[in-house]
Amino acid sequence: MCIRWSEDELATLDEMAQMYTPGQIVFRLKRRGYHRTVSAVKSKMQSLGYSTRPTLDNYSCREIAKNLRLHSNTVARWVRLGWLKAKKRSVSCYQVKSRDLKQFFKNPPLSIKKRIAAIDPQVVRYLVG
Repeated sequence: MCIRWSEDELATLDEMAQMYTPGQIVFRLKRRGYHRTVSAVKSKMQSLGYSTRPTLDNYSCREIAKNLRLHSNTVARWVRLGWLKAKKRSVSCYQVKSRDLKQFFKNPPLSIKKRIAAIDPQVVRYLVG
């Protein structure tokens, strides 16, 4: 039997997916009154494109794009072109380490150098530390 995920459960999962393991997420969901198994949480995380390992200094293309006010496909294209180093988290998601993002901002490709230079420096500092 499959119980649909509620919007609150999905919001909680989205909030915790980057910092907690599936077991820790199950514990926190139970404290909020929801009952999910570790395997259910793992499955849902993978279907949503999250890694089942917590990532503290890593970003998804969506997170980078959101902060830079770009479309997530733009950042994913940078990865596919080899301009931005990343690891594949799932079929359609990449994981970018903050040090690789820092290197990208220090030495962007010539074709987008002006575009990168126009980005607010505070946002760049927020992303790379």
